[in-house]
Amino acid sequence: MIAAFLAALATPAAHAQPAAPSLPTAARDGGPPVPTLPDTISRDGEGRATVIAVRVPTPMRIDGVLDEAIYTTARPASGFIQMEPRAGEEATEKTEVWVSFDDNNLYVSFKAWESQPERRVANELRRDSGNIRQGDSVGFGFDTFRDRRNGLQFETNALGARSEGQSTNERQFNPDWNPVWRVAAGTFEGGWTIEAIIPFKSLRYAPGSRQVWGFQARRISKWKNEIAYLTKVPNAFGLGRADFSASLYATLVGLEVPNLARTLEIKPFAIADVTTDNVARPTRANDVSADIGLDAKYAVSQNLTADFTLNTDFAQVEADEQQVNLTRFTLFFPEKRDFFLENQGVFTFGNNVFGGAGAVTSDVPLPFYSRRIGLVQGLNGPASVPILGGGRLTGRIGKYQVGLVNMQTRDDDASGSDATNFSVVRLRRDILRRSGIGVMATSRSEAQARPGSNQFYGVDGTFAFFDNLLFNTYWAQTRSEGDSRGHSSYRAQMDYTADRYGVQLEHLTVDPDFNPEVGFLRRTDLRKQYAQFRFSPRPRRSKVVRKLFAVGQYTYIQDSAGRLSTRLADGAFDVEFQSSDRFAVGVLDDYELLLRPFTVAGLRIPAGGYRFTTGRVGYTLGQQRPVSGAVLFERGDFYGGTRSALTMSRSRVNVTAAFSMEPSLTLNWLDLPAGRVTSTLVGSRLTYTMTPLMFASALVQYNSVTRIVSVNARLRWEYRLGSELFLVYNDERDQGATMGRPELQNRALILKVNRFLRF
Repeated sequence: MIAAFLAALATPAAHAQPAAPSLPTAARDGGPPVPTLPDTISRDGEGRATVIAVRVPTPMRIDGVLDEAIYTTARPASGFIQMEPRAGEEATEKTEVWVSFDDNNLYVSFKAWESQPERRVANELRRDSGNIRQGDSVGFGFDTFRDRRNGLQFETNALGARSEGQSTNERQFNPDWNPVWRVAAGTFEGGWTIEAIIPFKSLRYAPGSRQVWGFQARRISKWKNEIAYLTKVPNAFGLGRADFSASLYATLVGLEVPNLARTLEIKPFAIADVTTDNVARPTRANDVSADIGLDAKYAVSQNLTADFTLNTDFAQVEADEQQVNLTRFTLFFPEKRDFFLENQGVFTFGNNVFGGAGAVTSDVPLPFYSRRIGLVQGLNGPASVPILGGGRLTGRIGKYQVGLVNMQTRDDDASGSDATNFSVVRLRRDILRRSGIGVMATSRSEAQARPGSNQFYGVDGTFAFFDNLLFNTYWAQTRSEGDSRGHSSYRAQMDYTADRYGVQLEHLTVDPDFNPEVGFLRRTDLRKQYAQFRFSPRPRRSKVVRKLFAVGQYTYIQDSAGRLSTRLADGAFDVEFQSSDRFAVGVLDDYELLLRPFTVAGLRIPAGGYRFTTGRVGYTLGQQRPVSGAVLFERGDFYGGTRSALTMSRSRVNVTAAFSMEPSLTLNWLDLPAGRVTSTLVGSRLTYTMTPLMFASALVQYNSVTRIVSVNARLRWEYRLGSELFLVYNDERDQGATMGRPELQNRALILKVNRFLRF
């Protein structure tokens, strides 16, 4: 079915897109008139800009030294505009940027001037680290289809560390897109420089040799906590949304791009491991195995990309960070496997960003949760299931966004899982300026909740008005084999996100038997009403305080029988300082109805209605500091007793630019009618980066409830662009009730090598 659909879509794709507009029409693209070389930028009074990309006669040398002719013959784009702290004013640190190209490559170069070079913050070398933007850094983005909705983002810092990602519909961001590109950093008296090269083959764009794209550039001066963009961006957007807002990008003209052939990229891999598993039945002791597999990517057209995987293996993926569950609901763990992460924004339904790292307590169902593929609740707890292979098609056809997935797992005796097929179809159409409507369907051939198959289907809409008003809605049903009735869920949400005021209103319904088996559902059987109001003024004359936040929210949830299940009233007051530190206090009043008992940290909580009030106070140190992180203390009632909690999160100790520690701690002191217990979850990630293309890391964790000590250590080396070597060691031990010598549960040493080839 998917193959036929692919063929039907791909055939007219080359004719569905109009030819890209030529350079003289760029002013009609929403930007100022095209500048005249040697000037490369023109501006208007509204903060918009038009930028010229300059052709270079020969490939540029990427070494961080701005000594090529273009840097003297073409004047750079400059005049960056602050988003923070003083929106609309000129940036206090000068930044210059050039965009250039040759027959095969696109180049972006920065010259970042520093008034106080000794205060520069540069503490990250590792690729794809979220800490890159927590120091002095630059970023740039392209809207290659000029649809003002979707973009490709790149960022790097003064040490040459780099990361990249994709944004979808100006809202969702996927940081796990990993194209082939290269960057080099340098210094000069008074600042630092960046040179980046991106092969055109690493990008997707509309047909036609002469192109008009969207382009944005961003500078973070972390030591003064200033963020500036090439075009004017409202400070209500914040750093993330500002990067994604393709509708505010400058107009980039002058590009002459190659006609992309149907590029084929393949990445064969080989893997070998030695495994001991004392929990599995039968047990394994120093079991040696080896295997091979293949990942491939094929450009069906310039707009559509097909991905294939055979004998899939994810041994190089970092272990999950453990969580403490003090609720009766299922925990959410984010996807970490690259094959499923790339282009995941295409499969977002109802504008639900729940699939990312945040919002892990959302009650909104997630129809496609890729961890359902290859990961199951087995006979002896969570287990991985071998994936035979599968394929995926993602891209655009005119105003339509397309996403198809089909994956097949094998039989697995160890977990008791049958071979299962997973299918996902997503189609979304752009309407108005920044809105869209879509449909989505998923299918699982062997469900887990009951014998037989399971299907999900639904329609959704996202409607954006002005800069800050958004409406999200969906209707969906699930069906299972042997159950002829459909079980529904629907949602209507309004979100107003101005800088000074904010309002969220939501109604959400989930039927008792609504069950998307390819998705994630935190809780079922609910009728939810939710409201949040925010007031966040900026003291104009304060040199210490940047912004104040007063937030009140109310949640009222009933079940299908009309019984009150949850009632939450939460008030919070935060202070954001100019240094990026943050102080927070809050009070939560909670009512929970338990229809059946459940267990927390080994203590049984009987069924019944419970009301409790909890106070909290916390402080966050800005991540530009040598030692940073957030500390939160909570105390209050808890299911007929009391609870005190101390949490240390997002912590980081920058020992050197190459070596860092990220400790974490969660302590819960519970005093309940069933007894007293102290729950401890402690861990740390240690990272040593040899070069921007090689690093070693170890994630060490201990959970007092499960008494498990775990170690996940990885060495990753990108020995050539796109080709990697991984050496992974996993060790899990049971500390035991007596805190004696830990008993080995499982252990594995894994070597994996892949090779990137492009044709």
